[in-house]
Amino acid sequence: MDRNSIYGILVIGIIIVVFSIWTASDKKKMEEEMRKADSTAQVEQKKLDDQKIIQNKIQSENAAVPTDSIKLKSEHLKSLKNIYGAYANAVEGKTEFYTIENNLIKITFLNKGGRPYSVELKKYKTFDKKPLILFNGDSTVFGLNFSSQTTRIISTNDLYFHLTGKDAHVFINQKDTSNSLKLKLNLGTDKYIEYIYKLNPESYMVNFDIHLVNMDSIIPQNSSTIDLKWKFYMLCQEKIKSTESNYTNIDYKFYQADIDKFDISSKKISDKLDIGRLSWLAYKQQFFSSVLIANKYIENPSINISNIPDSSRILKIFDCNIGIPYESKPNQTIGFNMYFGPNKYTLLKTYGQDLEELVSMGSWRIIKWINRWFIIPIFNFLNNYTSNYGLIILLLTIIIKIILFPLSYKSYVSMAKMRVLKPQIDEINERIPKDKAMERQQATMALYKKAGVNPMGGCFPMLLQMPILIAMFRFFPTSIELRQQGFLWAHDLSSYDGVISWSSSIPIFGDHISLFNLLMTITTIITIRMSNQAGAASQQMPGMQYMSYLMPLMFMFVLNNFSSGLTYYYLLVNLITIVQNEIFKRSIDETKLLYQLNENKKKPVKKSKFQEKLEQAAKRKGYSTKR
Repeated sequence: MDRNSIYGILVIGIIIVVFSIWTASDKKKMEEEMRKADSTAQVEQKKLDDQKIIQNKIQSENAAVPTDSIKLKSEHLKSLKNIYGAYANAVEGKTEFYTIENNLIKITFLNKGGRPYSVELKKYKTFDKKPLILFNGDSTVFGLNFSSQTTRIISTNDLYFHLTGKDAHVFINQKDTSNSLKLKLNLGTDKYIEYIYKLNPESYMVNFDIHLVNMDSIIPQNSSTIDLKWKFYMLCQEKIKSTESNYTNIDYKFYQADIDKFDISSKKISDKLDIGRLSWLAYKQQFFSSVLIANKYIENPSINISNIPDSSRILKIFDCNIGIPYESKPNQTIGFNMYFGPNKYTLLKTYGQDLEELVSMGSWRIIKWINRWFIIPIFNFLNNYTSNYGLIILLLTIIIKIILFPLSYKSYVSMAKMRVLKPQIDEINERIPKDKAMERQQATMALYKKAGVNPMGGCFPMLLQMPILIAMFRFFPTSIELRQQGFLWAHDLSSYDGVISWSSSIPIFGDHISLFNLLMTITTIITIRMSNQAGAASQQMPGMQYMSYLMPLMFMFVLNNFSSGLTYYYLLVNLITIVQNEIFKRSIDETKLLYQLNENKKKPVKKSKFQEKLEQAAKRKGYSTKR
């Protein structure tokens, strides 16, 4: 290795160390901010607990004086009306839970707020084989916000709904279930808000209608929108929180426009954004999403994403204030659909609304195109004949290599041509001294031109294959078909296949060794060695050969925590490439190839039309100058 190569390796090492220290410092800052936030939350919680203690004390005192109970109850109701206005009658109630479900999904509702309390996906489990719950508990917020006569903001999330409709008797026993649910919030004579939920059979889609009756006398007349607050904690479902967190985001579709996502930096505790008019808004994880789809549109939602320290099993906190269109009239229905389910491309495509864009397929148009129209159709076709995903990846790799075979062969032949011309290039280098580098280069290029060799001929075919390699890099980590599917020693092709692990974590690399990743690195080094032996250009720069071996080691660090399906695919690509190169080597007679190149040198050099036009232009210019 020359001096510059050694300097390059040292610089890369310093960058890695500095980056590790920098990220560790940011992590400490983030944890400190979260501790401050937690302490503030504890103070607020203590205030709420003190208020509850006072309320319980008042209730016990009221119970101890039965003769004054009617008077106290009247005063209490009067106090509530002063605070909550028309919503006072719904402030207190008894907590009840209701469930609707089908074979795919189970949704539990809470009468306080009339909201989804938890969602379980029956066909899936967490990485530790527990029921997969998208969200659960009192941390969930889903309710309309109104202004009361006292200028206090009232949230339906804090008010008690009650069952209504012909199916109400089904929920007398909490174990009974149905596929539809009607919850009504009574606010006076012929004034109410009704939530109507209907779960379609064999579907992850829920129809959700908000029915407003005579609310125009309560809601301010000048209101054109009603605020809907939607918040919940995104629970970690996969083995590696950091990887899942990278894919956890808020995606949305602009009204009658394109898909976009909230651009959040992992180094920030909280981010906010006002967007505009949307068709749908999605809380997306690596493999699952919760989507609110408007029949009409969503108006200018305000988005807030909060990150959680790595020690927690909560990924992020998503909090949105959504404006929904409202008309001041006695009776109206605002329609939505809610999707709670997997990020499966073919499934989401059946629902329309461009929901399939929730599956991450790359930000570049060509990468998306390759995944959408090439990789996914072949993958699904093979999946019709076998459920062994290791075999599917093998067959997919073979198909891709067969399609790319002409490019691979052309690349190898180009390198073989340069290799057989190596003695003639050495002769040029001996004849022309080092201090005349430009003259050397011109003589070398003239030799290539006479022999009919394109020095970049081995590079262009490889560059054309890069989009497919990048497309696979995007496809495997988000392909839910691979989730919890085992092959050989890998228990989950969507996660890493650690065969050796230890307690402490190495920055970037992790706390384990992935075997597919290790084998991929070894075979990559072998293919690079074969390529260096086959090409002449690399032999002219020995230092570059050693630098080329450094890249696979760097990729080994980066890919150690990635999907084992991805590293298994790259391993297969390397193995097939090694076999291909051996076949090419045995099929190409280098003696005949050199003879053909020498014969090409005897022929006149063909000029391109562009070169001929340049020469003609130069001649005309010279002729006019003489005149």
